[in-house]
This record gives sequence, structure tokens and C-alpha cells, in this order.
Amino acid sequence: MDMSPPSYIIVGAGVFGTSTALHLKSRYPDADVTLIDRHDPDAPTRPAASWDWNKVVRADYCDITYCRIALEAQDEWRTDSLWNQFYHETGIYWISRTGFAQKVIDNFKTLGRDAELYALPVQEARKLYGSIFDSADYEGVDKVLINKTSGWAAAKDALQAGIEKAINIGVKYITAEVDLLEFDDEDRCIGVRTGDGSTITANRTVLCTGAFTPALLEKAANSSSRDTLRSQGRMIAAGVTTGLVTLDEETASSFKGMPVCIQENPTHRGPSNGTLPPNSENQIKFWGQSIFHFSQGSSSPSQPPTGADYNQWEVPEVLKVDVAVSNEATFGKRGINWKIHTHRICW
Repeated sequence: MDMSPPSYIIVGAGVFGTSTALHLKSRYPDADVTLIDRHDPDAPTRPAASWDWNKVVRADYCDITYCRIALEAQDEWRTDSLWNQFYHETGIYWISRTGFAQKVIDNFKTLGRDAELYALPVQEARKLYGSIFDSADYEGVDKVLINKTSGWAAAKDALQAGIEKAINIGVKYITAEVDLLEFDDEDRCIGVRTGDGSTITANRTVLCTGAFTPALLEKAANSSSRDTLRSQGRMIAAGVTTGLVTLDEETASSFKGMPVCIQENPTHRGPSNGTLPPNSENQIKFWGQSIFHFSQGSSSPSQPPTGADYNQWEVPEVLKVDVAVSNEATFGKRGINWKIHTHRICW
């Protein structure tokens, strides 16, 4: 009987991969945990969506399962010293036509969670936060969700701290491009093959490869004649565009108490757009409303471009316009002269 410690390969050092490696090694100190990523552990940028200036941290979901899981995650953001240094509980201001606010309130009550959240009529909501959202698009909106217990996190800084902590407690970090999955004669995945032809094996292989996952599975199916590996619509790589505005000192000062704002108007463009509060450099981030796919050939799954870092900084004009619509829908005439820069595609 094999009594050797279990071994794990985690492919992808984004938020899911890093968290998986960190928690496996924390819970099972004797386990052999290897984290593989195409970028060095201290890389200044990464193509994954989890590498970002900031990300919304919220439990405002209609789906009660997501709501429960997100509440548990928020507890960690508030209390764990590894994460709470990056967490900012600024609140959230959510503009929706759908009765979303009441659904969230009902979920919190069902889960027995006390929180400072409520649904305000539009005319009352406009007066909050120094009336910075008074020119937003409220077409078809009855009430606005206000949740003072939502917020945002400095995403790339938190991710970097997680990678460093994982390495410090014994996770092996390998910088390599994973090219193929390796299988034994019984069709069990036993590891990966990297771009230089090296093979790395383990008892368990966990793919935390984000938008690259369908392409990696497609390649594994083609090389092994295992058609069941194909994603076949079970997952679809998608992108969304972001951009930054740098506020002048006077404007930034008036925005210091700003919450995250999520805006569902104009509804014909997609699920939602939004913006996050100023960071330490007086920059606010917008994200666009269009969620898009990129199929490279009629038979291939949607996948990010094959260029370096998914060509994430090469943003077409139509997607820059999508980000500009977010500014207009959130701030109206207030942001009409703002210059949006540093556009990026998050896959």
C-alpha cells in the first residue's frame, strides 16, 4: 500500500489556482503541492481577469447559494490578516430595473444575516454620497439597492500576497507553459507536459486555467482521442473591457466616500456595467457592458487571442466605446469631459 503523501498539480496561478494551492498546503502540510503558471511569481502583470487593479467584493446575489458562499468569503476578507489589508468596505449602489434589491434583501434575511442594506426609491437614492450619482441613467428603475457591507479589494495586490504566502508555506512554484495533459493506460490524468517537453506528475491535477481552459481541453482531446474532454459548451471563454479615469485632486476629494456602483442601464447592451471608487492614485475604474467571445475558426471553442498576454492591452475602438457608455450611464454630465485611459480586456 502506497503511504506516500498525496501530490497535487494546480495549473494556473490566478485567484482560483493560488487559493487552491494555499488551502491544500495549509490543510495538508505533508502534501506535495505544485503551482504552475506561465508567469513568474512576481510578474508585474498577468493576463488573468483575477489580476486587476481592483475587484468588487459583494454578496449581493439573487441566487441564494452564491449569496451564502459570498458572505462566507466576505467574512474572510474582513477577519483574515492576509486579506483584510486589501479590503475596502465602501458599500455598493446598485441601479436595476428588475426588483433585484428586494431579492437580495430577502436572501440576507433567509440566511439570518444582519446587514445595513435597503431598497431606496430613486429620488432618495440620488441624494446619497454627495449626489454623485444624481445624473445616472435611472430609466425604468423603481428602487436602488444600497448595501453598506459590500465593497472592493485591491485584486492584484491580494493575489500577489496569496502567491507569496503559498510559496512560504511550501508550495512549489514552477514557471512554465502547460502544453498538454498526460494520461496513463487507464485514462487517468497523471500530470501535465510543459512547452519544453518536460513532464510533471501528481496524484491529482487541478486546472485553474480560466479562459484558457476550453482551449487546453480541446488540445488534450485532439492529442489523446478522448472526445469527452472537449468543453462542448460546458464552458465558454468570455471577455469584458475595463478602463481608468484619473481624477483631479478636487474631484477625487469629493469622491472619497464613493461606493461601488453597478448599473444595469442601458439594458440592451448586456447584463451590467459599473465603476469602482478611487484608488491611491485617484483612479476610478469602469467596466463595459458587453461580454464577448472570440472563436478562432468555426470548429474551435471561444478562447483568448494567442498573442502575448492574450493581447489584453490591444483594445478595439468598439470596446473602448463600451467603457465610455459605462461612464455616461453612471455619471452623466458629471463625467462628460473625463478621459478614459489604460483600457484592458479581462478574459
